[in-house]
Formats: sequence, C-alpha cells, structure tokens
Amino acid sequence: MSETHSAGQDDGERTVRVLIVDDQPLVRRGLTLILTPAPAITVVAEAENGEQALTLARLHRPDVVVMDIRMPVLDGVAATQRLTQERPECRVLALSTFDMDEYVVAALRAGAYGFLPKDSSPEELVAAIRTVHAGEAAVAPRLLTRLISTYVTSAPTASHRPPAVTEPGDLTPREVEVWRLLATGLDNHEIARSMEISVSTVKNYITSIFDKLAVRDRAQAVIAAYESGLVTVRQA
Repeated sequence: MSETHSAGQDDGERTVRVLIVDDQPLVRRGLTLILTPAPAITVVAEAENGEQALTLARLHRPDVVVMDIRMPVLDGVAATQRLTQERPECRVLALSTFDMDEYVVAALRAGAYGFLPKDSSPEELVAAIRTVHAGEAAVAPRLLTRLISTYVTSAPTASHRPPAVTEPGDLTPREVEVWRLLATGLDNHEIARSMEISVSTVKNYITSIFDKLAVRDRAQAVIAAYESGLVTVRQA
C-alpha cells in the first residue's frame, strides 16, 4: 500500500479526496498520474486489495474510492459493501476491465455509486469521480440497463445479496410509471416528454421513489425494478 498526493489546484471548489484501489501496480500508478493534474482532486493513497482499502479509508477518510472489482484477499464487491456500511458518506466508483460483468451489478447492489470500464478516457474518469462525489450515479442509463438486463435476473450469491426493497405497492401509479420508464433507460427529460410533465416534477417523483424503495440512486432503483418484476429483459 502506498500514499500519494495530487498537485492539482483547488480553484474555489472543495478538493475531492480520492483513494485508488487496484491489485496491479501499473494500473494504480496510471490512475494516479491521470488524476494528478485534475483541478480540485487529490489522490490521498493507493491500495492493492479490498482489505488495504478499508484500512486506508479509515486513515485518510477519502470522499471517493476508485475500486477495482476483481482483486485478491478481498474483492471490490465485498470491500464496497463493508465500506458502505462503515463510511456511508464515502462514494465508491467501481472499475472493471469488462463492460458486461456480473460483478459490476453486484458492486452496484453493494452500494457503489457508479461503474466505469477501465478503457474509459481520462476525462471520463475525472467526470465520473466528480459525479459520484456529488451523490449522483455515474452510469449511463442505457449501459446500466444493458448490464442489469443481462445479469440481474440471475440469483445473487449469499455474500452479494441485494438490499431489501419496499413492495412496489407502496408507490402511487404515477410513481410506478416514472420508475418503469427510468428502469428502461430514459433520462429525466425523456421521462418528462413521455408523461407530458415537467422535468422538476419528474425529479420530485424520483426523490419519492428512492425514499419508498429505500435506494439511494438510479443504479439501485433500476436493479430493484428488474428484481421486482416491474420490467423484464424483453421490455428493456
């Protein structure tokens, strides 16, 4: 495990503290070098597995953890689940070599705020870190739908169980419709056009949906929609 620091300058916005977690030294170093010049981002440490990540997260209190999924000792899914429980204010951005990976959905179930393929551009990495730091899901809606429609219908393993979801019956009919459209890959503007309502009304519905389903972002809401049977692979 190692500690590094970015030279990026804070030009008025709060600096985002980042922990890099990957079992490959060259990948860790590459990610750190990418983030070093980024304004208002500081890499506070690097870890080579999930156990080290948890130790360093307690020590450095990062805002965002860039977490590889497949690692020895403790994988990224288990580490994400434990980190989410220990430090819920810390956001996890999951990384994977493959953009169609059942472990990605498992990481989102475990509480990751976003997913990024490792072949993403430096600009996409920086943008995703800022997005998850703001509390938003850094997963393109249609990529998320494609991932989930492929993998979410398979039974999760005992160690990667999804969180309990409130029964859909607790939602109003309009909320159910917004949830369904969200789960099939529409963004807020597309949902608003489809239902002939304002974008602000869509946002209000989504806030209520998240609260009633006990999920915290679009990623978990889409997973819940597939697991509840609200949408199916054929519909998406």
